[in-house]
Amino acid sequence: MELYNNLFNQFEKDQIGYAAIATIGQSCIASAAAMFILMNELPPFAVLLQLFMVTILAMGFNAAVLAQLKPKLTFNLLIVSVGYSILTIVVNSL
Repeated sequence: MELYNNLFNQFEKDQIGYAAIATIGQSCIASAAAMFILMNELPPFAVLLQLFMVTILAMGFNAAVLAQLKPKLTFNLLIVSVGYSILTIVVNSL
């Protein structure tokens, strides 16, 4: 919890700068997750569901940055989006 608070305080202090950098990194990770999903041979419904989730979470964070929502919501969306993308990469690379 202390790590979360430290990272959030840094993000909140300079939200515009960190949001720009985070958007680039998060978009790259989400793109890699989409690639791993498409490379894996799963049933079409499973592929579409995973792609939907990765896309919605990535777009949700990007929308929060563009709308300049509260820093806490934007930061939490970043964590959820990156976490889900990384989890998707790990699961689909096994």
